[in-house]
Amino acid sequence: MKHLFYLTLSFIFLGLSSCNTNETANQSDDNLAEELAKLKSEKRALEAQLNEKDSTINQSIMLFNEIENNLAMINLKEDEIRLKSKDVELTEDGKQWIIQEIQNINHLREENAKKANQLSKQLKNSNQKIAELEKMISNLMVKIQLQDEEIDILRAELEDLDREYVELLEAYEEQSTLTFELMQEANQVFYAYGTEEELENAGVIVKEGGFIGIGKKATLKGDFNDEYFTKIDLTKQKSIIIDGGKKIKMITDHPSSSYSVIDDGNKHTIKINDAKSFWKVSKYLVVVVE
Repeated sequence: MKHLFYLTLSFIFLGLSSCNTNETANQSDDNLAEELAKLKSEKRALEAQLNEKDSTINQSIMLFNEIENNLAMINLKEDEIRLKSKDVELTEDGKQWIIQEIQNINHLREENAKKANQLSKQLKNSNQKIAELEKMISNLMVKIQLQDEEIDILRAELEDLDREYVELLEAYEEQSTLTFELMQEANQVFYAYGTEEELENAGVIVKEGGFIGIGKKATLKGDFNDEYFTKIDLTKQKSIIIDGGKKIKMITDHPSSSYSVIDDGNKHTIKINDAKSFWKVSKYLVVVVE
């Protein structure tokens, strides 16, 4: 009878152990299924971001090429005007031709200003922060500025010939101001800092990667909150002060050779030694205070 009692208890314990094992296995399967579903969702979101990025790049390159073509056409017209204006026996038809060409140049300059503005706004409104395109736009603004300087030289050359030429060229002053404003916008960069929790709650960073909640890494959010950032001019601001915490960590990518960090208690100064290199990868600096 005693043996029968112990045998019964053994079966009960085996049954309970089997149930616990099954429950653990089921829980593990549920966690795995949840993680797989999350990974699929992240994959779909990433594919959507890549499609949007491709669309932005294609549209931007189209505008970029149109502006470049206009710049080349303006240069050609400048050379033709210089050659024609040197004719000592310039006829009235020749004069009218120069006037028409100056008007054509102004039209092309206005077109460039509008397209450059559209290009800048298009990239700014995009959820994707494409560093290489931002760099291309910045270089393009420099080209437009240099060509405006060439126009000023041409204006001085034509001033002795006929005031009407100069007045036509001066009509572009408003568009030149717009180009200067775009140049300033191209030099704009942004920074934000705080604890991981603060930045995550503000919609600046997101924790990704890892497996089943373990080993996640903080990265800049794809559609981050622009309003949380402070705007500065990369040509003027050579250092950024971060208050709070014993140490800081950069979330965005910036070459280590382009900056140095000076710690003074809870005050940390990021000294930018090479602004062009520092902001090359990203125009957005995110710093986590620890």
